[in-house]
Amino acid sequence: MRAEPPARPDERTEVRAAVRQAVSVSVATGLYGISFGALSVVAGLDLPQTMVLSLLMFSGGSQFALLGVVASGGTSAAAVTTAGLLGLRNTLYGAQLSPLLALHGWRRVLAAHVTIDESTAVATAQRSKAAFRAGFWWTGIGIFVVWNLLTLVGALAGDAMGDPKAWGLDAAAGAAFLALLWPRLASRVMQLTAALAVVVAVALLPFVPPGVPVLAAAAVAIVVGQVARQPRQPVTVTAYVPDGAAPSSPAPSPEAPPASTRPADPAGQGDPSTPTDPPTTDRTEEP
Repeated sequence: MRAEPPARPDERTEVRAAVRQAVSVSVATGLYGISFGALSVVAGLDLPQTMVLSLLMFSGGSQFALLGVVASGGTSAAAVTTAGLLGLRNTLYGAQLSPLLALHGWRRVLAAHVTIDESTAVATAQRSKAAFRAGFWWTGIGIFVVWNLLTLVGALAGDAMGDPKAWGLDAAAGAAFLALLWPRLASRVMQLTAALAVVVAVALLPFVPPGVPVLAAAAVAIVVGQVARQPRQPVTVTAYVPDGAAPSSPAPSPEAPPASTRPADPAGQGDPSTPTDPPTTDRTEEP
């Protein structure tokens, strides 16, 4: 591996702040794993199935979407399709993170597995490259560990916990993500993007399968971002030549030497076979 240059003092401060943010988000989001473990057992999955689903899929929205289809008596194909549709948003995250992470081999595979809403949000909120990477890895791996440990706790508790919503765990992940989003809504463009995304998602929610409103909201954000960042067309400024004025003389050809480089005639007579240049009048322009 190529050695990284030593971090600047201000960069180390940014990295520590990113780690603290990642830890707090990991705990707040990971607590929601208890709810998933308990609901999974109630929906009919046993403990091994619950843990394999959580370890391999590791996408909270997709996991709950799959449970919703299974609990309502849907087919396995419908459950997988719904979960996969909702998980497509991670592909958009990967396209945004990949150039900045610049990973290869098994690290790239690991990064793809922990590319989720929260790890993307924490990483992209940082200002330096070192803080970006610290925020991504600490959030992704932190949520993976806490989520799966508490999923195990929730699955073991099962029906003993009752309704997980009564514990307020259903709001933990949403509150953590909102805390990351809120500071980034300072500009009018960001506020407009968030408002349009919310309107589109809420409008589609009663009519489309789970996952489609999230993808539609993401599409709105992409379109607004592209329009807002569209570069202006360059303006070419040309010299104004009044009607009837003589056009400016073209630049001298590389083959012909400029007049200032002609050798001087010591006799002062000149060559009669060579036409003389017309006399010119020097004109001094005001600066």
